[in-house]
Amino acid sequence: MNRAVAARETVAALRTIREQWAELLLAVETPPADVWPPRQLAHTLRAVDDEQLDVVDRAPLVLRQHPAPANLDALDTGLAVERMIFSLADTLAAAVQYGEQRAQRDLRRWEFADPGAADIRHAHGSRAHGLHFACVWIEGRLLDEDTTPEQQLDGALAAPLFAPLPVYLLHEARRTVRITEGRLLRTLGLDARSTPVPDRACPWCAGDLELHTAPDTAPSVTCSTGRECAAPVPLDEQGRRVWGWGDLVALVAALAEAEPTRAA
Repeated sequence: MNRAVAARETVAALRTIREQWAELLLAVETPPADVWPPRQLAHTLRAVDDEQLDVVDRAPLVLRQHPAPANLDALDTGLAVERMIFSLADTLAAAVQYGEQRAQRDLRRWEFADPGAADIRHAHGSRAHGLHFACVWIEGRLLDEDTTPEQQLDGALAAPLFAPLPVYLLHEARRTVRITEGRLLRTLGLDARSTPVPDRACPWCAGDLELHTAPDTAPSVTCSTGRECAAPVPLDEQGRRVWGWGDLVALVAALAEAEPTRAA
């Protein structure tokens, strides 16, 4: 595979992991959800305070206690994602990061964990900065950032921080990151799939409803009846009524109104 293509695909997968990480942290603290409502919409509808949603700056999963996670599958996935990403950063750093040659620590460097360190702040190395930092750091290596000499304030040239990433490590990074991305998306139900909405029929025609998800698009729902369905939403390319992201709240409300009738 072309080097540029491999790097681009890997960077895109890393960004997906970063973008969905907060969603996974929420999932750890949320009981496993049914197909309906879709996870993204469930978080939108759920009344929660700001503290519960402030998940980006929490300690890495591998460095904190988990007394009673609500969703063990999400926790297992989160721990696996962190281990794979942190281990990949260790591997790349060992191969391309030059030894420290400057008077002060450069924050762009990846610090290895050292459980025996006298200063507890350095015991976990760069892992203590969390998954977002690790993903951004790996992305920099994929793009060969900081691989040329740097001019200092006195005009002298300092040695680069990193060597260019060898092709074999680029492909290893691509393999690892894509596996990690796939597991995260499957756990969140955001991989490309179409799933029947259980125990709920279209409020307008009683047709079968189907939820469609994909990593790069918002969820949508279609009705199997087709053009004959009177729902006030557009048709998709297959002639089905489709509720896009902007219409899903209205569908949730319509299904809630129909619930007593269905129960009766």
